[in-house]
Amino acid sequence: MKFRTFARSHRGRVILTAIPVAAAVTLLTSGVAQGAVPVSFAVSGSQFQIGASLLDGVGFSQYSGVAKDAKGGTHAVAIANIKSAKLYDLCQAVSAQTPLGKVGVLITAGGGGHPATATDLQIGMTGLKGDATFGHIRIGVDASDVNTRAKGSVGDFAQDSDTVRIKGVEQTAWSTQASVFTLTGMTVALTDGSKGCF
Repeated sequence: MKFRTFARSHRGRVILTAIPVAAAVTLLTSGVAQGAVPVSFAVSGSQFQIGASLLDGVGFSQYSGVAKDAKGGTHAVAIANIKSAKLYDLCQAVSAQTPLGKVGVLITAGGGGHPATATDLQIGMTGLKGDATFGHIRIGVDASDVNTRAKGSVGDFAQDSDTVRIKGVEQTAWSTQASVFTLTGMTVALTDGSKGCF
């Protein structure tokens, strides 16, 4: 499963999207069988949005993977790892249908020039949009040999870089995890599910 990065001198609009799941599941299942896909918890049945005015990271890698839900379903994702990240004006939004109707949760943090921070950040995403700059990027590296602690399966396509900087982050994901995630100035609000991050 390949994800294309469109950039000019490692700059430009970056759009990462999953190819159709039916075509991807067979390829990705081999990584799960080898235990190489590091998404280590059952995801819910809902994707969520992550937005930020700026993501500034050190140590980046990306390769294909799958996220499993509690019912045994699999979802094709792009696994993105960042050793250390700063996220300015962070927003996370999710909505779900409940017996009381549609309900959403909106979380914000990292405003006023005081970013949220994450260590060993890993995101299982289906889409990413923003203006990106990569420092010392390697495209086509083996997923088992990327420069982050979390790695993919031997023989799988991957890319990594020493640094990553993305302005105007708009991301759709199934999972996010980190060894430490500090949400500076966090607010949590219940919504009617109509308000997202983008």
